[in-house]
Amino acid sequence: MSNGTKTNDYDCIVIGAGHAGVEAAYAAATIGAKTALVTISKKTIAQMSCNPAVGGLAKGQIAREVDALGGLMGMAIDATGIQFRMLNRSKGPAVQSPRAQADRHKYADWMRSRLERTPNLTVIEAMATQIETADNKVKAVRCSDGTVYSAPTVVVEPASNELSQSLKQVGLELGRMATDTTPRLDAQTCNLDKLPVQPGDDPPTPFSFMTEKIDRPQVPCWITYTNEKIHKLLRDNLNRAPLSSGQITATDPRYCPSIEAKVVRFADKKQHRVFLEPEEETIKTIYCNGIFTSMPKDVQEQMLALMPGTENARIVHYSYAIEYDYCPPIQLKDSLETRKVSGLFLAGQINGTSGYEEAAGQGIMAGINAARKLQSASPVVLGRDQAYIGVLIDDLLTKGIDEPYRMFTSRAEYRLSLRTDNADRRLTQIGKSVGLVDEKRWERFQNKLKGISKLKSYLRDTRSQGRSLWQQLRSQGDTAAWQIRQRAVGIALDDCQDKSLVSQIWQAVCIDAKYEGYLAKQQRLVAGLQSLESKKIPDQLDYNSITHLRAEAKEKLSAFAPSTLAQAGRISGITPADITVIQIHLKKYY
Repeated sequence: MSNGTKTNDYDCIVIGAGHAGVEAAYAAATIGAKTALVTISKKTIAQMSCNPAVGGLAKGQIAREVDALGGLMGMAIDATGIQFRMLNRSKGPAVQSPRAQADRHKYADWMRSRLERTPNLTVIEAMATQIETADNKVKAVRCSDGTVYSAPTVVVEPASNELSQSLKQVGLELGRMATDTTPRLDAQTCNLDKLPVQPGDDPPTPFSFMTEKIDRPQVPCWITYTNEKIHKLLRDNLNRAPLSSGQITATDPRYCPSIEAKVVRFADKKQHRVFLEPEEETIKTIYCNGIFTSMPKDVQEQMLALMPGTENARIVHYSYAIEYDYCPPIQLKDSLETRKVSGLFLAGQINGTSGYEEAAGQGIMAGINAARKLQSASPVVLGRDQAYIGVLIDDLLTKGIDEPYRMFTSRAEYRLSLRTDNADRRLTQIGKSVGLVDEKRWERFQNKLKGISKLKSYLRDTRSQGRSLWQQLRSQGDTAAWQIRQRAVGIALDDCQDKSLVSQIWQAVCIDAKYEGYLAKQQRLVAGLQSLESKKIPDQLDYNSITHLRAEAKEKLSAFAPSTLAQAGRISGITPADITVIQIHLKKYY
């Protein structure tokens, strides 16, 4: 920092303004930290470089959790979404997930405007190239123009080549991953009229608990399919695709595979579904969801010419392959702070995850915990029974990542209680306690809780045909439930201060009633695991000194460094016997 170099002092510096960086910077600044968000260009803030959509299976739960904590993603998509759908509507509430197509330009504009109006937050256009440390503590961030910004906490989202080298220099291990994009088409050159239409829901379900309703018109999406001619074209050109030919050796995403990978992996399938999704309200460009590819331009053109609806389509942006650095996340504490460097937090793509929602979930937690570190307060760590975000972070710390991580409902063992409808009841209190939830959100949340309590009391106290309305709601179908609603809501919620909450209150009560027995059973399972979750493992524990611990267990536990006995038990290859040995050791020496 000498030689006349300009310096600037902050409490927290966030590197990267993707979906993790946006949430991290907003959270840290709102809690009270003087924060700088460093991005190459303000135009790239919250850029939807892949699919311009928020939510999806399991991802919708994360987006609502970010909102419940006081984050931005839910409000941003409600303000700029162009089509809203609740996925798995025919199935139970535990696996239903909201998804919304976004106007990608308006979404980014909304986020940029919100950040620019956030107190304590400065957006800096620069390229961060080096993290400066002393005594294994973060001290500053140096940018390519020579400017140095000092801060005791730093959150990193992506890593440029220079920044990757800096992360290596401070002792972090790096790996490589890869993905590819999909072609974007000129909508005016597509023959959409002959394709099946996929409309949005009427009425649409908002993402944010603060949104009363969404009353704008929605745009349609269209469905088409690949065919055997396309599959032959792709097989004949596999040697020309970097991700298939071996030119790129980094790991590509198994759960979001390229179209050429699908053709090879599912050789018996004669077609694959493709969603043609508008990228803006005016439907100027079309995103081809389902044909991710690293094929050369001429093959992309031939493929689209063979697909119904895109025979004459002009490609606005060709698809391409991306290779990037990541830090294997077993190097992190459960607060997302690195073990090697105090004050350095990692969130999003740098941790090997895919998806805007996974990034936002990590970002908001990194921002919260960076701010709390400045306050000398304990980090906030969400349990697997509290949030999908908790499942996500715990998986990153205990499973090991050798391919881009994507969230699924099947990853959450407590998904019955981790629903989209109750994200606020699980997390808004936590957001309030750390200083991220404002008074307006808190007041609306309190009114909802009061309404739920009043409606449940009425249903339990009111009897009809020998049974309480609550018992009838638990056991009867939708028609009876609607009749009960007509009778109960007008009486129990007649003095509700916020009438827009009535639907949320009824949904919460109805689901609680139908799931009551299952949730009670699940809660007993959670309670049985709480003793292991509460058993902390000292950071300095030397597993090699535990005499009766197996060699494999010593190796894995030393590498993953779990923070609790429960977390240790979730590491692949660790047995109940290993946990017992550790328990005895801790009881004897700690």
